[in-house]
Amino acid sequence: MNVAVRRSERPSERVARTLRYNGPLPFFIVFCGSLVMLSYRHAFHAGNHADVLKHAIVVQMLRYLGLKDKPYWYIDTHSGAGVYSLTEGFAVKNAEYESGIARLWDRTDLPPLLADYVDEVKALNPDGALRFYPGSPYLAWRAMREQDRMRLFELHSTEIDVLRHNFRDAGRRAMIYDGDGFEGIKAILPPAPRRALVLIDPSYEDKRDYARTVACLEESLKRFATGTYAVWYPQVARMESQRFADQLKAIQPTGWLHATLTVKAPPADGLGLFGSGMFILNPPYKLASELKQALPYLVDAVGEDAGAAFKLEQRAD
Repeated sequence: MNVAVRRSERPSERVARTLRYNGPLPFFIVFCGSLVMLSYRHAFHAGNHADVLKHAIVVQMLRYLGLKDKPYWYIDTHSGAGVYSLTEGFAVKNAEYESGIARLWDRTDLPPLLADYVDEVKALNPDGALRFYPGSPYLAWRAMREQDRMRLFELHSTEIDVLRHNFRDAGRRAMIYDGDGFEGIKAILPPAPRRALVLIDPSYEDKRDYARTVACLEESLKRFATGTYAVWYPQVARMESQRFADQLKAIQPTGWLHATLTVKAPPADGLGLFGSGMFILNPPYKLASELKQALPYLVDAVGEDAGAAFKLEQRAD
């Protein structure tokens, strides 16, 4: 594989990476009608077990929204760049995708929810080799119809440059906001069609993100009570993480689904990610049954030791 590195013409001279293959199937990655810029900042974790859980669920929820003719919005409070390289830079150093999406890549017995997700990742890798990984905005764009819209927030300066590049031909279908999604979402709710999937997935590197996520959900529900809200969170030794699910459940007594994927026992030194969770308010009614098949499969496929497990809880309306 030859990698052509193109420098941005911005005064800052940031590097814009557009990858081209000169092998049997040469192609440029095209995203939203444009040549793609790839992010390397988030590539440490791209395609890992936490991404598998999050994105498999996001793909399925978007498909459910698309079953009705009425338009919907996809809103992402922490969008990232949209597309990530797995063959250079940070991704090569950690190669977390090898214990995540790579373990599903050649499987022929995937449950439907996981098969749909893997198909979307393969669409970004048409030569069959796993080289690129889609972020949530890319997956949402793939699912969108002409009448649907995206509203994307990103605070990190280099990530938003890449995000804007990748959506530069989207027109009004994709609006990108340079700023704090926790605050910015207040101004766009409720969405015009009164149908939306809102994804809230900060990094939680700042422990205040836990409290801010809860506050964001509470405020958002006041403005748009019928929306579907998906919150991703890490399983780590931090106290804020351990009590987070109970705080989310307290926001509304019914109408929620909680899924976790633990890939290993908590490390003895208390450091590192050992799993993740997705908490969904107002989930699609078929999602729980899909996850009943997918979660045990994931434990077997990406679990790392005897501590691997899953949890699936639901309180229907």
